Amino acid sequence: MLLLQIPYGQTVTYGELTRQLAEKQGLAHMSAQAVGGAVGHNKISVIIPCHRVIGKNGSLTGYAGGIDKKLKLLELEQADMQGFFVP
Repeated sequence: MLLLQIPYGQTVTYGELTRQLAEKQGLAHMSAQAVGGAVGHNKISVIIPCHRVIGKNGSLTGYAGGIDKKLKLLELEQADMQGFFVP
């Protein structure tokens, strides 16, 4: 699972995750919205770290536990938060 491969304290965009998944499945392209929807339905988000997936340009979106918790988890991991914002 690609989400488990995102290192502690680092982030990846939905677009990057989508490109990786499409490549892994041998597809030319895939919908970032569909990937975002699947990530958003993760019921064990602390174990499968979907809080490390961010929107393009650093937007903090799409976390089932709420954006405030996503922000706190990223702070706890000491992720580089420069450029992140809540739309």
